[in-house]
Amino acid sequence: MKSSVASPFESIESAHEFIVLLEESIGEALAEVHDDLKQASLHSDERHTHALQLAIYKMGLLDSHVRKSRRLLNDLRTIRRLLFSERDGDSASAAGA
Repeated sequence: MKSSVASPFESIESAHEFIVLLEESIGEALAEVHDDLKQASLHSDERHTHALQLAIYKMGLLDSHVRKSRRLLNDLRTIRRLLFSERDGDSASAAGA
């Protein structure tokens, strides 16, 4: 494996970092849209209110998918660590025998 990462998705760790940043950005954007919804509700702008509610719904779906992706990447990192530690343990036990 290369020591330097050339692209942001060349390793599980870099993809995981990206997903974490994406998750944070979605949370910030969702908070802003909620604020916009409050303002639209105060001004009785029904069409704008419905559009913002739809945006909140879709952003919620996106947030859910990103969270699931983050957990999957975390699981893959754990599995890889287990596999590599087993290999390291196997080679150490073979060297000791």
